[in-house]
Amino acid sequence: MDTGLLRPARLAGRMPSFDARPAALRWPRPGTALVVLLLVALCFLLLYPILFVLVSTFNVTPEFWSSPRQWGLDNWRVAFSQPGLFLALWHSVQIWVLSTAVSFPISVAVAWLLARTDIPGSRAFEFTFWIAFMLPMLSTALGWILLLDSHIGFVNVAIRSVIPLGSGPFDVFSVPGIVFVHVVTNGIPIEVMLLTPAFRNMDTRLEEAARTSGATTLQVMRRVTLSLMVSPMVLVLALHLLRIFQSFEIEQLIGVPFGYYVYSTRIFDLIRSDTPNYPQASVLASMTLLVLAIILPLQRRIVEGRRYTTIGTSFKPGLIGLGPWRPVVASALVLLICCLTVIPLASLVVGSFMTRAGIFGLARTFTANHWLQALKDPNLLNAIHLTLVISATAAILSPLLFSMIAYVVVRTRFKGRSALDLVIWIAGAMPGILVGLGFLSVFLGTPGLRVLFGTIWALLIVVILRPATLGTNVMKGVFVQVGQDMEDAARIFGASWLRTYWRIWLPLLMPMLVVLSMMTFVIAANATSDIVLVASQSTNTMSLLALQMASSGFREEASIISILLIMLTASLISIVRVWSSRMGLPQAAPSISP
Repeated sequence: MDTGLLRPARLAGRMPSFDARPAALRWPRPGTALVVLLLVALCFLLLYPILFVLVSTFNVTPEFWSSPRQWGLDNWRVAFSQPGLFLALWHSVQIWVLSTAVSFPISVAVAWLLARTDIPGSRAFEFTFWIAFMLPMLSTALGWILLLDSHIGFVNVAIRSVIPLGSGPFDVFSVPGIVFVHVVTNGIPIEVMLLTPAFRNMDTRLEEAARTSGATTLQVMRRVTLSLMVSPMVLVLALHLLRIFQSFEIEQLIGVPFGYYVYSTRIFDLIRSDTPNYPQASVLASMTLLVLAIILPLQRRIVEGRRYTTIGTSFKPGLIGLGPWRPVVASALVLLICCLTVIPLASLVVGSFMTRAGIFGLARTFTANHWLQALKDPNLLNAIHLTLVISATAAILSPLLFSMIAYVVVRTRFKGRSALDLVIWIAGAMPGILVGLGFLSVFLGTPGLRVLFGTIWALLIVVILRPATLGTNVMKGVFVQVGQDMEDAARIFGASWLRTYWRIWLPLLMPMLVVLSMMTFVIAANATSDIVLVASQSTNTMSLLALQMASSGFREEASIISILLIMLTASLISIVRVWSSRMGLPQAAPSISP
């Protein structure tokens, strides 16, 4: 048959085409109902808690969770008369500005070295920054506390053994101490991860043209390279802001002891004090949301206002030779990576075997008693069991849920898919302590849900939904890359969309689902700020128990819990990787780039 004769008929709509996708145009009623139910459920679970917090700021009932409620502006008037709330919010912004001023130039230089120069082992170096990013923030912070405590920190003790000083010279319990710990945890690792691929994708012809005109290497980097990198750099700055606002452990361990509160620790203090002040906590949370609502659209406006094309049809990659500086630069990177990973983890191990961490003048400096007592402690055993349950559950359910959401957004023409995608993005911009406060408000303020507070079910809801933005966007990338031929064939033979998803898409998605499952397991096991307000004493996970121990001064026990948490996540991820390789599932880290 002459296909040339069929083409006009197809274009005119007089003959059906096998390329048409009726499944995407006409969904069966059960499928449409399921998507509507999914959208309503996600709006309730992701947006309703935040909206509940905002509305609660106008609740002036003396008994905050009682009904009927009374409405007014008294909570806001009281908040504006208390400078402590605004000071806590300003401290959060201050930490972001200071840590960015230190970490960002270092990250730009490191990313440029890894992507644009012939430094040896650049891919291996880049992978170590992924390792630093995956380490629990609590463990890294605790490691630096053991090193830089002004009285018993390992570094200070070593310096005072040579130079006679009363204390110090370093003091982690200070604003510079908080900034430093943020730089090595929230700053350099994630910034290098995001900036390196962007630098690597630049066309060297642009730089070569500048050098041909007589520009030096520094001039080329300042006037050409960095100008083209404005878009990803602004994105990284915005993500760093979110990381700072999502941080809780560092400020709780380092800032609270010397009276330095940021918004997250102030909210925690207001909620968990002997006389909880829910109205003021809700007002502070609302003010934080307003700050984020102003700052984040600004970075979007900057990014979308200009074009920053770095790859074209004639793209030409290339590397800059470092010459005799190669070993010097490589040594500096090794030292930086040791500061990000090896040094704080080594201090955890050493501190866990000391009778009193940092005190070397005791009759018995090192001991294994802390380990023996910790391993017999029923609280730790319960925390390990609880961490395994919620992390494993999240690792199984979250990827399946996110893959279904990504399928709806990418592969269907359902009218509500844009709203569904927007809900997912908004959820990702919410700091963990605000999410926890939102769920706390919903559990305590909604009739019938109070029984969930402090139970494992409350923790499961939070840890399953928390990585929604990351998981959905990773799976969206996979759906975009895979063609629709097999799905079309299944639908032509009468398979429903759900059966098609189960029989066609799940096998195709399995490699990325395994990767996402491992990432979700790590995120759930290390969750702290997200669940700290909805957990109770009987539902303390390992991360919460370590935070509680460290805040109470039991650093040796906290070090042991942190080490066990790292060992737990690393060993289970290794087992899954070995199993998946034997099952024939190729493993590849999901690409995360600006």
